[in-house]
Amino acid sequence: MIMIDFYQLFGQLIFMAMMGLILLLLVSLFLGRILLSNNRVVFPRLLLLTLDLFYGPFKRFASILGLSESIVDQIGVEVRNKVNEEKFNNIPAEDKLLVLPHCLRHPKCEAPLEPSGLKCKNCKKCVIGILKEKAEKIGYRVFIIPGSTFLKKIVKENKFKSVLGVACYQDLNLAMMKLSKFAPQGVPLLRDGCYKTKVDITMVLEKMGIQKPKRPRIQCGVDQKWTSP
Repeated sequence: MIMIDFYQLFGQLIFMAMMGLILLLLVSLFLGRILLSNNRVVFPRLLLLTLDLFYGPFKRFASILGLSESIVDQIGVEVRNKVNEEKFNNIPAEDKLLVLPHCLRHPKCEAPLEPSGLKCKNCKKCVIGILKEKAEKIGYRVFIIPGSTFLKKIVKENKFKSVLGVACYQDLNLAMMKLSKFAPQGVPLLRDGCYKTKVDITMVLEKMGIQKPKRPRIQCGVDQKWTSP
């Protein structure tokens, strides 16, 4: 009898925990949609807690509801940008890194691959050279990397206080999650993939403080209307 009562109690606790998790995911998804639609973040710490602790289940939950799993990464990037923006802006450029993905390079890029990433020759054939030149001019250290392995090496071998990254939503969100103590900022690719990707140059320059914002930073995901100059 005691054993039966124990299993009943255990089952009830499991059920309550599952209901609590579903409620948490629903609330977080609702708050995230507010952010994506109105550029307004509500309870950011709750969102980050959900994203960090339940990243995988959150993506599956979004899929069950008929939404793209990428919405979880979109929410993650935008929340982290909002939470870290003020601290990021108060850090000198000399203490910041700009990390760009190698997929932005020109198809005929001749930049050699080194242990710290691609060594850009500033040929000006692609957006990488433009952003690298402008970033280094104000003090940023710039890295063009093929993957997360290079990012780990860069973090380990360099002293810095903050980082600005460009990548697809998933890679950007996961990287910002791992670098949370460095007040990261991220700019998502307009078109991702492994070849001929695109980024909004203006948005990157705005993040670096080189150009003043002329439009609201509303994350649009697949409805993104911004285009590169």
